[in-house]
Amino acid sequence: MRPRRTLTARGVCLLLLGLIALVAGLVIGQRELVALGVLATAVPPLAALSVFGAAGRIAHSRLITPSRVRAGHDARVMVRVGNSSHAWPVTSVSIRDTLPTPLGHEPRYSLGLLGPRGVRDLAYLVRPAVRGNYPLGPLWVSVTDPLGCVRVEQRPSAPDHLLVTPATVPLGRVGTADGSQGDDSPRRSTSGIGEQDPVPREYRYGDELRRVHWRSTAKHGELMVRRDEQHRREYGTILLDTRRRAHAGTGAAHSLETAVSAAASIALHLLDQGHEVRLHTERGRMPVTAPSALLDGLAVIEPSDATAPPLGASAPASSASLTVAVLGAVEAEEAAVLARTGGGHRVAVLCAGAAWPSPDALRGVGEILSTGGWRVVRLSSIAELPPLWRDAAPLGKVPR
Repeated sequence: MRPRRTLTARGVCLLLLGLIALVAGLVIGQRELVALGVLATAVPPLAALSVFGAAGRIAHSRLITPSRVRAGHDARVMVRVGNSSHAWPVTSVSIRDTLPTPLGHEPRYSLGLLGPRGVRDLAYLVRPAVRGNYPLGPLWVSVTDPLGCVRVEQRPSAPDHLLVTPATVPLGRVGTADGSQGDDSPRRSTSGIGEQDPVPREYRYGDELRRVHWRSTAKHGELMVRRDEQHRREYGTILLDTRRRAHAGTGAAHSLETAVSAAASIALHLLDQGHEVRLHTERGRMPVTAPSALLDGLAVIEPSDATAPPLGASAPASSASLTVAVLGAVEAEEAAVLARTGGGHRVAVLCAGAAWPSPDALRGVGEILSTGGWRVVRLSSIAELPPLWRDAAPLGKVPR
């Protein structure tokens, strides 16, 4: 970006007074007044020459730690500003970093004189309350001449980005209401007995001799080998309602933020328990390969203009061990369709702060889903999710 040069209030006043003195001196014939007017008029142009190229000599770097932070946590922004010239100082330097509105006021610093190869380090904190991908910058550098008549502003570089992931809360282990998992874990062996006494099979050409089960060999009179242990991985389906028309509120209290945080918390919990997670919105299935990928995807998800909740995505959930629907305001007809879908243990999380037409509508949808076999919880804020989840989580063995 090319530098932007402007006169300061002092420079404008000096130029106007110089012109007035020049004209008045010529009219009344006072050479002293004319000389004063010429001098005052010449000061701003000379001041502009003194800061020619000064803004271009300012270099800077920005470091954000961490560059990926959860909503409600602090990120530290460190800015280093330096004079790249080996011989020329830069006078009256001030900087302003550009921040989006959700991150607060733009920080401004006055650095004063930067000598040749001079460096200044600055730092400030930001605490984003809402998830998203926020640009930090560009940095605006302002240089003023020693008399304060001319200001030169330049934007030396492009912005950096801070990724803010959804706020999450830890949940109890899926299994029993008290957090235990009973006799089964998310991964289960199909061998039927265990590692110390596996179900054997006949020896086949190519099998390794170290897999020979000698006790069974002696019993059957032929070589028997241990079976390969096969594990069936449980998976859960999460349906996330991101429709614009279904949610209401502002900022961190927006019901969509509550819904996204709830879906993220449940998905992280299932991944931690060894489940495979399938996350669906109205736009389709979101890839969930790792916790970090899950949070990064949910960090930038935007409200959709779809009219129907993600009901069609629930069709493949019939074989899921757990189906969780995190919903905004849904109509009774939509709730009736959802009540007949899903697989395994089914939990419906209804955001109480969504765009429900009335409290009766919220209760009515909850009753429809409960009649269809869903465990229904009403969520006002993400802090309420852990105790509600303990009550709604599957009891005993995880459904298969």
